[in-house]
Amino acid sequence: MKTYLRKIVAFINDEEAAAAIEYALLVALIALAIVAGATTLGHKIGTMFTNAAKRLPAGTAS
Repeated sequence: MKTYLRKIVAFINDEEAAAAIEYALLVALIALAIVAGATTLGHKIGTMFTNAAKRLPAGTAS
């Protein structure tokens, strides 16, 4: 019975799994922020190039 109790106490005191989960959540949040920023920046750059192309004279586009 004591061995089971020791194993349960050791499992409760083990914090490595919790730290790994926290790091995984942090990495996922950073990746989400990068994707959101890249998407927003991509749309803005696309709009900028579209506006620049509209301002060019008709004969210069190939």
